[in-house]
Amino acid sequence: MTASNPFSDESTLHLDSAAHLMNSIGSRLADRLRLVSPSGRRRPVPDPAPPALVLVAHGSRDPRALRTVRALRDRVREQRPGLPVHLGHIELNEPLLPDTLAALGAASAILVPLLLGRGYHVKQDIPEMAAASPARTRVAAPLGPHPLLVDTLHARLLEAGWPPAQDAAARRTGAVVLAAAGSRDPDSAADTRRTARLLADRLGVPVVPAYASAANPTVPTALRALAARGRDRVAIASCFTAPGRFATQCAQAAPWIAAEPLGAHEAMARLVLHRYDQARARTAADLASA
Repeated sequence: MTASNPFSDESTLHLDSAAHLMNSIGSRLADRLRLVSPSGRRRPVPDPAPPALVLVAHGSRDPRALRTVRALRDRVREQRPGLPVHLGHIELNEPLLPDTLAALGAASAILVPLLLGRGYHVKQDIPEMAAASPARTRVAAPLGPHPLLVDTLHARLLEAGWPPAQDAAARRTGAVVLAAAGSRDPDSAADTRRTARLLADRLGVPVVPAYASAANPTVPTALRALAARGRDRVAIASCFTAPGRFATQCAQAAPWIAAEPLGAHEAMARLVLHRYDQARARTAADLASA
């Protein structure tokens, strides 16, 4: 009989398999031990990298618009250090949204529209651009209606000269026209009306929504209707994210004061992050239930 060779290929294979098994067990044990502190308590598991936040602006030929949305992007970054925050435009300005998403590759991202109600861009344009990109995306709700949006509208009115307190006589003659871009989508008009009601509750005077295009009433029509009711001290509240043609036209119609667009106000940055967090929570819930 031939003596068995302890160094045969078969014996070596068994030894290699056993060594691999022991290494695997040791590696897993080490991973688990890393989760336990010297005091014996379990260390928290680090969170995975958060999805990128992509601000989606409409775009404008007015150079102030691009400066404004960049300032808002920077303020969001200040409020959430470590969160990747990017900017993309639907049209007219660079970077365009498809280019921003292409640069993210297959990374996950949450798109926050810098739009103030539901309409065609929120329901069609942005989801279609997101679906065509390699990134794993979710589209958050638009910024309005929300109390933080009303905080910003109120602050801009105060900056323009709206009195912080009014007596009964001033309230009888005062009013605000909430000037918005306008849309044929009834959901967009419903969102603007809701924002107007929230602002009216804050100010204690009527707030009438009016539109620059695609919907009625127009700003001049709303002003005439208020004047016919004895409301001759009327301010224009600018329900626009950034300066542009529509915001300028609406402000020029003001019989008294006109507020600046919402811009990079601190409450706007908080609202952007709130919409991001809402969409991220929905994503986590969807994954948990899948």
